[in-house]
Amino acid sequence: MSQVRLNDEQWNKVVKLLRQDKRAYVGDENECRGYVEAVLWITRSGAAWRLLPAEYGRWNSVYKRYSRWCEAGVWERLLSQVSQAPDLEHLILDSTIMRAHPSAAGAEKKKGLNPSVAAVVALAPSCTLR
Repeated sequence: MSQVRLNDEQWNKVVKLLRQDKRAYVGDENECRGYVEAVLWITRSGAAWRLLPAEYGRWNSVYKRYSRWCEAGVWERLLSQVSQAPDLEHLILDSTIMRAHPSAAGAEKKKGLNPSVAAVVALAPSCTLR
């Protein structure tokens, strides 16, 4: 699957929103941008975390940060803010097609975060991860 990249204008708007969120750790903007793009790749591809391409970083590090942001509600707040920005609306529309999580077909759920929270990462409210 191709890389998922935010253009500079999109990233500037997203990072501004993240910096306003006291629970979101941004740190180095380039590293944070890579992290956000990694999570977007996961949600758009429907792939398992272990299949994250190496150019996005170590899958486990990306997943751990993703988990912390989920628990802190960062993605939910980001979605609500981005959904109100008309110039970022296409991020929601571009990522609405996603494979269902096995538990959606009746498989036993594993303990942990609800995979539907990943939809917030992709800025699409009806997506789930595998």
